[in-house]
Amino acid sequence: MDSIDSEKTIEIIERMKLAKIGKYKKWESIIKKIKNEQTLNPEELEYYSNFTRIYKNSNITSRSKVYHTKLSELDEKPPCKECGDESLYYCNMNDQYFCIIHVVGHDENEF
Repeated sequence: MDSIDSEKTIEIIERMKLAKIGKYKKWESIIKKIKNEQTLNPEELEYYSNFTRIYKNSNITSRSKVYHTKLSELDEKPPCKECGDESLYYCNMNDQYFCIIHVVGHDENEF
């Protein structure tokens, strides 16, 4: 982990954990490795970079960001996180699914 700022990386991960972005146990494992100066494996690096690339300009709020993808007819439609009905949207910010009703209120929390 020579090429990264460990303190800054842990701070970013802690913020994502607090915002419930990503999987808590995976973040804990990555933090533990960073603190123990262990090298992250390619899967962990990819997991971290997939989330953090969204935040590169985190001090700039853009309302044009698209966090929800409408599911196609062929996509699996797990239950909505809020009501359990069939979901029609996938939220890439927190890896959850929402029905057409709950995606609207959820959207406001993403900015």
